Amino acid sequence: MELLVASAIGILTAGGLYLTLRLRTFPVILGISLLTYAVNVFLFASGRLTVGAPPILRDGVTTYADPLPQALVLTAIVISFGMTAVVVMIGLGAFLGSDDDHVDDMPEPSDDTTQEPTS
Repeated sequence: MELLVASAIGILTAGGLYLTLRLRTFPVILGISLLTYAVNVFLFASGRLTVGAPPILRDGVTTYADPLPQALVLTAIVISFGMTAVVVMIGLGAFLGSDDDHVDDMPEPSDDTTQEPTS
């Protein structure tokens, strides 16, 4: 089970980094989303993977799941959803404003910078 979760975290991280390094807006947004999923799975796995154990301590229970990583992941999911919506709106505004969705466009030089200084 641990090997499967570790492999999933590695694949999500590799795919997220690959997409984040692309030159278009939409793959960058998908890459950041994959990275947040990888971090969420890592946080969830950091609380020990236990199957069928209750999340709280009760009488007669010897093993239980740690509820703190579950709460952290739930909070991270809500925050990442909101930030993804903000980034999508910023990317959509940039695309509609310039009819191009390249991430690393160089600004065009203005006329002031092309003139040589006079002495």
